[in-house]
Order: sequence, then structure tokens, then C-alpha cells
Amino acid sequence: MAFVVVEDGENIEAALKRFKRRVQQESIIKEIKKHSVYIKPGEKRRMKEAQARKRMRRRLRRERRNNYY
Repeated sequence: MAFVVVEDGENIEAALKRFKRRVQQESIIKEIKKHSVYIKPGEKRRMKEAQARKRMRRRLRRERRNNYY
């Protein structure tokens, strides 16, 4: 769980900004969204395969770009 200790005399906006940054770094929002909706196993598999294809295309694009130089 993310928490921030507010120092004496510290601006509340600065503490809130630090808290938001900490929450983002710990991927808390991403986890909450992931567990908020049930995804069928077949749908998970399709999404995982789509992500793998996307990564492969991106990697091939980078390799082609590097081979031109």
C-alpha cells in the first residue's frame, strides 16, 4: 500500500503530488482495473496472443530500422 509522510510545513499539494507518483510507480491503479472485470480464459488467451504479435512486430520494425544504418 502506498503512503506518504507529510513533513512539518510541507505544502499539501506537494505531498499529494508525491503520493500520486508513488501510486503510479507501484502500479496500484493498473492492478485495480485488472481485477475489477472478469475476463474469460479464452479472451485472456486471445489478448495475450495479440500482445505477443504486437511485440514481435515492434521488434521486427526496430531490427529493420537498425539494419539500414
